[in-house]
Amino acid sequence: MRIEILGTGCPKCRRLAENAAQAVELLGVDADIVKVTEIQEIIKRGVMMTPALAVDGEVKSVGKVLSADDIKNLLG
Repeated sequence: MRIEILGTGCPKCRRLAENAAQAVELLGVDADIVKVTEIQEIIKRGVMMTPALAVDGEVKSVGKVLSADDIKNLLG
């Protein structure tokens, strides 16, 4: 599984990445968490508000910091 955090590295983006890592740990799944910070790549995916979260290339959340539980529900 590939989880991508789309954002420029702002505090909200960092928090979303931390929450994603916590969700992966709680679920006990194998996942790569990757930060996508290049603006052109973010826009190419149709994301106009950050942070955004994508799972296996599909954008699941835009413009909010999901909690670890919210991310668990998306992944589980």
